Amino acid sequence: MTHTIHIVGGGLAGAEAAWQAANAGIDVVIHEMRPETGTFAHQTGNLAEMVCSNSFRSDDDEQNAVGLLHWEMRAAGGLIMQMADTHRLPAGGALAVDREAFSQSVTERLLAHPKITLQTAEITSLPADGHWIFATGPLTSDALGQAIRAETGTQALAFFDAIAPIVHADSVDLTRAWFQSRYDKGDTHEERTAYLNCPMDRAQYEAFIDALLAADKTTFHEGETAGYFDGCLPIEVMAERGRETLRHGPMKPVGLTNPHDPDTKAYAVVQLRRDNALGTLYNIVGFQTKMKYGAQVYVFHMIPGLENARFARLGGIHRNTFLNSPTLLDAELRLKSRPHIRFAGQITGVEGYVESAAMGLLAGRLAAAEIQGRTLPAVPDTTATGALVAHITGGAEAKTFQPMNVNFGLFPPVEGLKGGRRGRRDRYKAYTDRAKAAWTAWLDHG
Repeated sequence: MTHTIHIVGGGLAGAEAAWQAANAGIDVVIHEMRPETGTFAHQTGNLAEMVCSNSFRSDDDEQNAVGLLHWEMRAAGGLIMQMADTHRLPAGGALAVDREAFSQSVTERLLAHPKITLQTAEITSLPADGHWIFATGPLTSDALGQAIRAETGTQALAFFDAIAPIVHADSVDLTRAWFQSRYDKGDTHEERTAYLNCPMDRAQYEAFIDALLAADKTTFHEGETAGYFDGCLPIEVMAERGRETLRHGPMKPVGLTNPHDPDTKAYAVVQLRRDNALGTLYNIVGFQTKMKYGAQVYVFHMIPGLENARFARLGGIHRNTFLNSPTLLDAELRLKSRPHIRFAGQITGVEGYVESAAMGLLAGRLAAAEIQGRTLPAVPDTTATGALVAHITGGAEAKTFQPMNVNFGLFPPVEGLKGGRRGRRDRYKAYTDRAKAAWTAWLDHG
């Protein structure tokens, strides 16, 4: 039997799985269908291309679960975190990256590895033997999706995910918009210019909501009944939940002062976050959308400062396929009906770039250990990685399973801490201290 690991999908999870397995001494073949077979969302043939946002979210490893996951991946020598740190952009307390430089660097590092080869061809079926990791992500091809459904029956689920538009910075009217991070986070000029802000008064906000609700939107084919993931809702769906929803969400005006009119408090603010190192592109924060392209241009040109904005990319929506992992996968991410196949990334039912890459990291390490005849201990559920795995492979209720971001609610409680506001900070710090010790010990076994 071959000792090569075949990884289907060269996104964040597949890239990280390949890196981990290759560094363990295993030959790896990455099967990526792009650029021969493209998707509506991807722009290049590079590996680890980020299509929805350029942010890995909070980098706080003491008070935030996703920041803790960053720490765990860095401790494990993760390629995704290495390249994210290399191509980091100022974004307050978040880890945002120059997405093109990031994916190009990931691709170059993988292709330069002597244990890794790349095959650009679509895999359309589940193999009968070998060692395989399927990390095809939210845009799994129709043919492969049908093969997975044939194996898993009706237990494969799906929801709709959306991406936000990107604007050329030189098309933003800086007599109306201004640079400022919320609450003036950041000490350097770069950090203070990480965000552009476009203010709205009440009348402008109400007119914007009216246009948003009336705009032409993408309609789904008959029989497509998948819902949305709450962490990536289209702005129209948020607006339909109440006219003030956006003003208390991505358009909240708190922590910002308009230098063009410092005595007037904006009723709402649209923020744009830097999308590349040159500062030539900015994405509209939280503005995932299912509006048709023409409607997007009309509605977004209503935003003060964006009246003449040019769009490098408009928003869009896609079907995101994922497994009912609590039913289908074992604790080592193996398909119970075909244990030579592992799944990793968003297709397992985790949500977010970091969570997807973390599942790739784990799958790569587990597959390598299996080939080498080593038995790794179970990942402690007191770690961020272990809490995610425990949730998707048995902790979640199968009947209501939906994609999940990492959060402290997935962790076993820390005993002996008092409640209250101060208690919450102490509790989160206790979670992260415990997790770091447990993750370090687990890595020592691997």
